[in-house]
Amino acid sequence: MQSQGKQYEYLEHTADIKFLAYGKTLEEVFENAALAMFNVMIDTQKVLGETEREIVLKSSDLEFLLVDWLSELLYIFEVDEIVFREFRVEKVMEEDGEYSITAQALGEKYYPESHPFETEIKAVTYNQLEIVKTADGWKAQVVVDI
Repeated sequence: MQSQGKQYEYLEHTADIKFLAYGKTLEEVFENAALAMFNVMIDTQKVLGETEREIVLKSSDLEFLLVDWLSELLYIFEVDEIVFREFRVEKVMEEDGEYSITAQALGEKYYPESHPFETEIKAVTYNQLEIVKTADGWKAQVVVDI
């Protein structure tokens, strides 16, 4: 059951953080999953969108592609210290049994004084991972290790 107008919601989980992301399209559900993940760590509304990163990934499976997408964003945050506020997924497609994503992530350099850190995410997991087609579009369930 998808709640009308919701981008994502957090669910109860013992040690990690679990969320559902919603979208009318696969592209939108990937955008909202990234937004949910970054809002676990920081308040994305306080982030400027002056830095853009192009992200192109391929995977053998749609769920794996979602984990790869979120993991790549987490990697850029950890290595390049960029926090993101907006995600523009141009396309998620399947071709010859392989899935791919082409997207941009907009954000800025991470400064602790202007971006209070809320929760550290260690990794995106495959635990309870699912992407489901719904009557209203799509939903994805993701668990991140904190």
